[in-house]
Formats: sequence, C-alpha cells, structure tokens
Amino acid sequence: MCGLTGFWDFAGRHASDGASVVSKMADSLVHRGPDDHDAWHDPDTGIAFGHRRLAIIDLSSAGHQPMRSSNGRYVLSFNGEIYNHLDLRRELDASAAVAWRGRSDTETMLTSIERWGVHQACKKATGMFAFTLWDRETRELHLVRDRLGEKPLYYGWVGDTLLFGSELKAICAHPDWHGAVNRAALTHFLRFSYVPAPESIYQGIYKVIPGTILTFDRTRAERRSVYWSPVEMAQEGTANRFDGSERDAIIELERLLTDAVSRQMVADVPLGAFLSGGVDSSTIVSFMQSQSSLRVRTFTVGFKEEAYDEAAHARNVAHHIGTEHTEIVVTSEEARALIPGMAEIYDEPFADPSQIPTFFVSRLARNSVTVSLSGDGGDELFGGYSRYFIGRALLRGASVMPPPLRRAVAGALGVVPPATWDRYGDMLRGLLPKRLQYRSLGERVHKVAALLTAADFDSAYLSMVSRWSTPESLVLGSADGPTVLSETRCAILSDPTEKMMLNDLVSYLPDDILVKLDRAAMRVSLETRLPFLDHRVVEFAWRLPVSMRVRRGSSKHLLRQVLYRRLPGKLFNRPKTGFSVPIGEWLRGPLASWADDLLASDRIRREGYFDAREVQRIWSEHRSGKRNWQDVLWNLLSFQTWNLARSDGR
Repeated sequence: MCGLTGFWDFAGRHASDGASVVSKMADSLVHRGPDDHDAWHDPDTGIAFGHRRLAIIDLSSAGHQPMRSSNGRYVLSFNGEIYNHLDLRRELDASAAVAWRGRSDTETMLTSIERWGVHQACKKATGMFAFTLWDRETRELHLVRDRLGEKPLYYGWVGDTLLFGSELKAICAHPDWHGAVNRAALTHFLRFSYVPAPESIYQGIYKVIPGTILTFDRTRAERRSVYWSPVEMAQEGTANRFDGSERDAIIELERLLTDAVSRQMVADVPLGAFLSGGVDSSTIVSFMQSQSSLRVRTFTVGFKEEAYDEAAHARNVAHHIGTEHTEIVVTSEEARALIPGMAEIYDEPFADPSQIPTFFVSRLARNSVTVSLSGDGGDELFGGYSRYFIGRALLRGASVMPPPLRRAVAGALGVVPPATWDRYGDMLRGLLPKRLQYRSLGERVHKVAALLTAADFDSAYLSMVSRWSTPESLVLGSADGPTVLSETRCAILSDPTEKMMLNDLVSYLPDDILVKLDRAAMRVSLETRLPFLDHRVVEFAWRLPVSMRVRRGSSKHLLRQVLYRRLPGKLFNRPKTGFSVPIGEWLRGPLASWADDLLASDRIRREGYFDAREVQRIWSEHRSGKRNWQDVLWNLLSFQTWNLARSDGR
C-alpha cells in the first residue's frame, strides 16, 4: 500500500527542478507510505513520478518504486495489492522464464504489463490497485484504477501540466496549482454527503473511474479503456442466473470467500481484522480464524452512548470465534475533538459521520498490525440496506396506485412535521418490529412522501439516498453535472432492488464507503483489505436471484446462511445500527457554539457559497428541535471546515 503522485509538464517549466517538485508532492503523502520514498523525472519529456511506500510484500529494496521494467520500456508507480500475483508469476514463467529481482507484487504487475499489455494485465489481476505507468517507447501515460475503486486516483490539468495523485493534497502541492471550487460537485455533495465520481471538489480535477485505464499521449488527447464494467457485469449476471439450489449457493459462496480471505491474509507484516459484531465483519473474521493456526487479532471501537455502541456484540463474537480481541471505548469528548481534523484527512468535503469511529478503529488496529481485513462491501452485494426491501415494497406499491392517490397519500404524510412523526415513533417503539424502529422516523416518512411522487425510478432512488432533496436552493451559482449514476440508467435490469444495488455499487460504495475506509486507515499507515470485493465474489453475488439476497424483509439472506454454519444466530441477528455517532444531539449541545461560528450569516455571505437566509432557517429549526436537520447541517459544516482548512493552507 502506497501513495503516488506526479505530473506531465508539456511546457517544460520544471525541466530543471522536476525531481524536487515531485518529491515535495510525494512528501504530502508520507502517511500513505512511511517506509520508503523516491522520485523519477525525465526532463526530456516532462514526466515525473513521486512515490511513498508502505512495505507489505517483500520488505526489501527489491520493492522500491518507481520501478522500471527489465527491458527499460516502462516506469511504474503502484499503490495496492495483487492477491493472485504468485499465480501470475507461475503463468509468466511457464511461457518464458523471468529473471525476477524480488518477491513484490509490483514487479509482478510490471512484468505482466511488459508481457501482455496494460489492459490484459489488469483483467488477469485479482486485487485492489491504482497505478501510473509511463511507456517510454510510445511516450504514453496510463492512469489505472481497480475494478471496484478500492484505491483512489485523481487527475486534471493546470495550464499545460497534467497532475495526478492518490490524494488531492499531492496535486495541491504542485507549485503551479490553483483551484476553484466546483459548484456542481458542491451541489452533489450536499445531496449525497460525498462528491460522486467523476468530479472532485475542484474545477478541472477528476477521479479515475474504477475499472478504467486512462491514456494520455503527446497530443494531450485522453483515451478511455474499460477493462471491467459494473453495468456489464450486472447485466451478464442477471442474464445468467445461478441455477443451483440454495445449498449449492452456500457451498459456492463459502468456496469463494475461503479463497478470497486466504489470499488476502498473505503479508510480510502483522495482520488483523476489524470486527463490529455484524454479519459482514463476523463472516470475514470467522473465515480468517478457520484458516489460521494463531489467534486472529480483532479490533472494535465502542461508544458510551448505548444506541451507538456495538462493542459488546463484537466482544461476544470474538469470544465465540476465539480471536485475540482488543477494544476501546471512545468518549463523546474524544470524538468531538477529532472533528476539526477530518477535513485535512479527507482532502475534500466528506460528511459520512461514520468516518469518526472508522478513524478510531484504524488507529487502534495500527498499534498492533499493519494490515487489517474488513467486511465492507457485504451490504451492497448481498442486500444489507433497508431500502433494498422497504424501498422495493414502496416502489411496487406506488406503481399500482393511481397518480391522484399517490399525491394524496404523499401530501398527508408530508403535512405532518418530522418532529411530530418522531414523537409518534417514540410512543410506538415497543409495538413496532425492531427493523422498523428508526431513530429519525420523521425524516424517513418524508422520504416516503417524496418517493411516492417520484416521476421514475431514478428520481425515486435519489429521494431515498439524498440527504437534501433540493441542494440547488442552498448553493449560490448552483450547477449540475454528470455523475457515475448517469451510466447506470442504460442498465437493463428489471428488478428495482437490483437497480438500487447497482447504483450503490458504482457510486455509494467507491465514493463514500471506500473513501471513508481508505483515508481513515491510510492516515495512520494501515492497509485495509476487503475480501467481499474480490471481483469473483462480486460477480457470483450478481448471479444470485434477489430472493437469495433479500427475503421476507430480511437482509443478506444467503450470507446469513453461510454464517449460521459458523456462529449461533443470536450473536449476529439484530437490526442494522450502522457505525455512527449522535451528530444531531451534539449539534444542539456541545457542538452548538462551533456550528454557530461556521454558520454565522456574515461568514456565509462573505464566503459566497450558500444562501445565508436558508442556512440560518435550517440551523434555527434544528437547534429549537422543530426539525432534525442533522444530515444537511453536517454536510454544510463539513464543507465549512474543509474550506477553513484550505484557506489556512492546511
């Protein structure tokens, strides 16, 4: 796991100091790679690579980067892990013996590219990666990202210079950098709590789309080659359904997870796992322990607020499996103290509150290990979110209701203030099934009202996932732009659950879940690995009928059947609580003065991004308890904190 950066200077402005410039860019990524560093610069072409290394496989100097191919044609700067690299080495040696210099998977990837080309090498690789490759023969630059987007890669033009890097801070460290806020991205951020690809928060800077190879040549032209498409994968999976029994599906999933976990447990450094006690992490840890002769190290963070604390569940699972378990309880004061620093960690506005516990558990794990496996991805693949079954039922119900009736029902639900719905929910809490006992019932009822009046599926999906349904009313000079969700509209999928799952796979997973995990873990130089995102597991999950994933209002049906063979159901069968913190309560209490300062009307007007009157209305309603605006406010405050850090030069 590493950090990479670089530039292609077409004007030759940095012919004499290119190595120094790219070294400073790479130094901004020292947290991603504290073990080794180097820079490579070709003044004749203006290309420069900078690299920071976190050594995981082959800790020797043989893994040093940027790495040149044996024939001298290619220069590679690589971030990630290739889990099948030993298989690839055997395949390479079988056709023509290779004089290997070391044991690193970086050398394996470079040799694969040398032998088979970039596109075919990526298709053969099983792993997580982002890399930059310079072809000295054709004078072409390739920017490449893994299938699911586990590893980040940004790029964009500043004048005559193409900049790229693992994080935006590396791009911002270039001396020619100047960046203006992308208001389309800001509008999307207020809606989703993250900036969806291909945009970034800066104008002209973009994210490489997962599964894609971008190629630039001397004419500055950009070519895009897709070696793995989630839309095509989903369509192929649904057209070629798994035709075995449920027992057959359980056996096949166990086989795939056994292999994925086994491959991801290979490391030359200490390794452990995050454990929340939920279905996903418990599954991964159980597979790890069954393949290890030593007790697996597991890590959990808990909170004193009972509604947000899962430490006891994780402890029980760890005890049953027999792991070497470590947990910490984080106080609300400790969590709040971390908040101002989140902007520097995440580089662009990011407002998923679970970023806070994710950082704490990453820091805890890093005290003992350098690599940690995680259960992320299970929800998106096996149907873990309530919208997959509740949203499905609502969409089907709405489809048979006459439009006037839908509007009437939506109006009746929407006319009751969310705070009133919350009070009803509190009174009925003991009578409702646990899966329907929501903390913010009012907000969910109003989402249902919006869903009922949606014109089509895409509008209905947006109403379910939006933190703020009309962000354009808040952003001054608001603009719109394409996101990766635009590409899923052409997908030929008949089932609404699968449509939602595909949308989450191409946007929410890579741009929220994986960003959250990557930045939090890499901030403390911890590599994270996700067995569920082995592309073979992903492709198998998409062959499963919906009934094997979501059944009778229960999530992750097949995954639960796998886990039943390993753990008693009482240890993991409970409502999904998420991994979050009580933002709404904090904003009315200990964070109120902090929010007051960032949301002050004169400040909002001076900065010129938001409608000050609308911001004050939302803030006032939240503080008074009239309405729970925690999601919208957290998005606003996250941007304000990021903008303040940017202005201060942090």
